Amino acid sequence: MKTYKPNEIKNIALVGSAGSGKTTLAEAMMYEGGVIPRRGSISAKNTSSDYRPVEQEYGSSVFPAVLYTEWKEHKLNFIDTPGADDFVGGVISALNVVDTGVMVINAVRGIEVGTEIISRHAKRLNKPLIFVINQVDHEKANFDHAVEQAKAAFGSKVVLVQYPVNPGIGFNRVIDVLKMEMYQWKPEGGKPDVLPIPKEEEEKANELHNALIEAAAENDEGLMELFFDKGSLTEDEMRAGIRKGLIARDMFPVFCVSAEKDMCVRRFMEFVINVAPSASSMPPSITEDGDEVPYDEKGPTSLYIFNTTVEPHLGEVIYFKVASGTVHEGDDLYNATNDAKERISTLYAVAGKNRTKVTEMMAGDIGATVKLKNTNNGDTLNEKDIHYKFGKIQYPNPRFRTAVKAVNTSDEEKLAEVLQRIHQEDPTFLVEYSKELKQMIISGQGEFHLNTMKWRIEHNDKLEIEFYPPRIPYRETITKYAYADYRHKKQSGGAGQFGEVHLVIEPYTEGMPAPTMYKINGVDSKISVKDTEVVELPWGGKLVFYNCIVGGVIDARFMPAILKGIMEKMEEGPLTGSYARDIRVSVYDGKMHPVDSNEISFKLAGRHAFSTAFKQASPKILEPIYDVEVLVPDEYMGDVMGDLQTRRAIIMGMEADSGFQKLMAKVPLKEMQRYSTALSSITGGRASFTMNFSGYEKVPAEVQDELLKAYQEEKEEDE
Repeated sequence: MKTYKPNEIKNIALVGSAGSGKTTLAEAMMYEGGVIPRRGSISAKNTSSDYRPVEQEYGSSVFPAVLYTEWKEHKLNFIDTPGADDFVGGVISALNVVDTGVMVINAVRGIEVGTEIISRHAKRLNKPLIFVINQVDHEKANFDHAVEQAKAAFGSKVVLVQYPVNPGIGFNRVIDVLKMEMYQWKPEGGKPDVLPIPKEEEEKANELHNALIEAAAENDEGLMELFFDKGSLTEDEMRAGIRKGLIARDMFPVFCVSAEKDMCVRRFMEFVINVAPSASSMPPSITEDGDEVPYDEKGPTSLYIFNTTVEPHLGEVIYFKVASGTVHEGDDLYNATNDAKERISTLYAVAGKNRTKVTEMMAGDIGATVKLKNTNNGDTLNEKDIHYKFGKIQYPNPRFRTAVKAVNTSDEEKLAEVLQRIHQEDPTFLVEYSKELKQMIISGQGEFHLNTMKWRIEHNDKLEIEFYPPRIPYRETITKYAYADYRHKKQSGGAGQFGEVHLVIEPYTEGMPAPTMYKINGVDSKISVKDTEVVELPWGGKLVFYNCIVGGVIDARFMPAILKGIMEKMEEGPLTGSYARDIRVSVYDGKMHPVDSNEISFKLAGRHAFSTAFKQASPKILEPIYDVEVLVPDEYMGDVMGDLQTRRAIIMGMEADSGFQKLMAKVPLKEMQRYSTALSSITGGRASFTMNFSGYEKVPAEVQDELLKAYQEEKEEDE
């Protein structure tokens, strides 16, 4: 295999909703380039990209698959991404390293919610998009309707390069309005016959040709002047204008294919090679320090790691993009994150499950290596004395969480290792042991996402696990001031224990003035603050601790012990054992003994006094609230809104968004359990949502009563 230069490399991501045919298109592209001798199929479970057991079990992509083909003296790297929204992490990692996104659209279903979600990621990353309407040979294919939907969603920038003459059963002809030719295929597909445009199609073809010329000319003043002078543009001039429009995201060219029959795939690949931007024509990569790094094969060597997988017989496979310079087999590179030295022992050009060893790769190319010891997703590897560091990939927040444990308790340690490995492969899969909840919590993009992980663990790692409901990280606080005192006294021969603490607690709000007066036992009592300690609580909120002791009734050396006792009770709130927050405490009186007082005595006195006061201060339970955005087709809006309202949601608003409705609400985390599954059921999988933590709010009285009762029953069971 030859070594390709940056201007000979094209990097694209095949993106689109599940069922759009990305994997089938990938097979046809590799077949046409001679990388594979025959095309695999989903039904036969022999495609190059969906080769892992879980993908063959489900019949769909779960992981992004790095692939390549060689075509017309160019290397075309492409990444086949999952279509299910639960595996959006693969889409995002792919879009971060390619130069162009290819949005594959099902000619039957048209623009779907998944299409819109993916296009948002492409827009955020400023990636050009080419639309490929696939399955135009399906009996229910509606190419024109799919184009109308695309224009409704993306505007007049959607411009046809091709259209099918006879979509549906028997499809075999396409008019190309860039080349102004008609292609016709035999039943086996592949290389078409090139024919003149039939007379009955000339008017439509000329109209679309002129629209394409105008769209191309709009992106270049020089081309616009040529267009005005000549009234037309040559094919090469049109290509130059389309390329500029693509890079600027001012044009979304539309193609049509039947990937399954290998019709129009060659022409699409030709367009990508001739028109889509190469790595060298894209803007330079930007480091975290703001430095520009052009795709120059003669520059310093730098690799960006964007994906890792664990493969049988190979171990961990690290996928990278060459950001600068030329990497050679045997090079020593240094990790910009941890300074670890890594040897590139082997280089591979990757075609899914097939890998071709190469000796070098130049800037802009995508490849893989193995046996790196201290390198993970998002790391940068540089040659010595080079300090480029590219930013981490930004993934969406999780939308589904569950607690997990091994069925056999002796497997808990192994389970933790497996979960961490899966997180390295899929950064949208999060795992943590919650000390607060006393559970191992895993989070992902949906129930299907986590069930897929469960299947892998049970079938690949032979570990039997079970999911069970995760606890909610409630918080406790108070709503009014209260006071209490407690004397700890213990005598059991020899030195005893003695400590007495009097304190006041009250709700804390940011910016409130220090206390000067409290009503204690019906008497207004002046308070003099001697010392203040503000504790930023790890779980959110604050504890403000005032030393208001006068006359030395409690020695200053015992104040940290009192604070420690209070903190212990803050970590195990008096109501439900949840963390307490946003409270201030004033210790204003007490007593000590010259012999028996010690730190443990005052810690226990402070703890009990705080607990007593807390229960008298109208305590409330707070619950986590999330900002939820649901993108939903119009016809399901009422059902989705009704379902949210049963979840105690507060609807914040709604607005039209690219042919869909966006519903915004604030919803308690407790009510979001299994929401992804419910939303999919309500909308037939056509809606999607995001959720981001908003803050804590007081639970309704009836919910608090339920929580208190449940906590009391749990304590009684433990006893």
